[in-house]
Amino acid sequence: MLPGGTVGLIGGGQLGRMFAIAARRMGYRVHTLEPAPDSPAGQISDREISAAYDDLEKLGEFARGVDVVTFEFENISSAALEHVAPLRPVRPRPEVLHICQNRAREKEFLQRHGFPVAGHRVVESAAEAAAEAAAMGFPCVLKTADFGYDGKGQSKLGSAADASEAWTRLGAPRAVLEEWVDFRCEISVVCARDASGRVESFPPSENLHRNHILYRSVAPARVDPSIAREAELLAVRIARALDVVGLLAVEFFVRRDGSLVINELAPRPHNSGHFTFDACATSQFEQQLRAVCGLPLGSPRLLTPAVMVNLLGDAWADGEPDWAALLSDPDVKLHLYGKSEVRPGRKMGHFCVLKPTVEEAVQAAAEAEARLFGRAETLHRA
Repeated sequence: MLPGGTVGLIGGGQLGRMFAIAARRMGYRVHTLEPAPDSPAGQISDREISAAYDDLEKLGEFARGVDVVTFEFENISSAALEHVAPLRPVRPRPEVLHICQNRAREKEFLQRHGFPVAGHRVVESAAEAAAEAAAMGFPCVLKTADFGYDGKGQSKLGSAADASEAWTRLGAPRAVLEEWVDFRCEISVVCARDASGRVESFPPSENLHRNHILYRSVAPARVDPSIAREAELLAVRIARALDVVGLLAVEFFVRRDGSLVINELAPRPHNSGHFTFDACATSQFEQQLRAVCGLPLGSPRLLTPAVMVNLLGDAWADGEPDWAALLSDPDVKLHLYGKSEVRPGRKMGHFCVLKPTVEEAVQAAAEAEARLFGRAETLHRA
């Protein structure tokens, strides 16, 4: 589908917003379907349909008005995509979403194809969770099987007594109990695959979380080159096994011995890939567009080291942040998502710092954050 065509986007969040910016820049029209009006992606789109993701009538109307359909997050029904698929091509295909939006199915897929995952059990009651956790050993982690992101729907268990409370808090009929992984750091790889099977992967980023939400990403990841190569190879192999057309993000734990364990998959743009918008020859969002529209993939080459820092709603606790102070460093790039409601923990934007070396970028990001919030703060390596 050449420029001038119309891309249909299900989901109106910040990932969709940056995708729409990439699409508009390349001459495409964008239609967004999102329950909440005036969404971040809707603000950039040619048309925004405000409807529930399971509103089949509106989905049909939406699909008939576009040439191809993609999505920006997993918390939509794969059945909704199945409804759209006979009307327009859906990329990635609905089955990919079906696998990746459920932890039990995702881990079964990875295990069946020989990819490294942590030991785990699928449990269906608090009693079963307690018994399996005792057999597995503590600590371990209980995660809801369906949906869940940014640390939502998961609890660390320190003893069998924790299982009952954690199960109630999850409020789900099934969960996945995982062994605790003693890791040195977390990294992720975003790769793109087109319909012909060609795959391009971005360099791994090193990720630090606070309260289960991504705080910052450092690119390239500060790991041994052999680990970085292995992570990229695994991501490419998984994209091929899933038959993805579009993007796939793969999150890894790097164990103390340097071995990799796959944590989660996401068949769409990823927060840890935001650095690509400013620091790569082709961003993850343009790459998604190229893949779903059948164009040749762009170069994922990293042009300069970068650090991305998320800006959560907490940053507005004392009023509007001091953007001028943040931007006093000309190598800082600010991205705000156009969200009208500020809430603690809500992703409102991010900034990227571009420098000649990783060390300089990490230090400059710390200084930029200190200026923004008027305090001395140092970023520490995970």
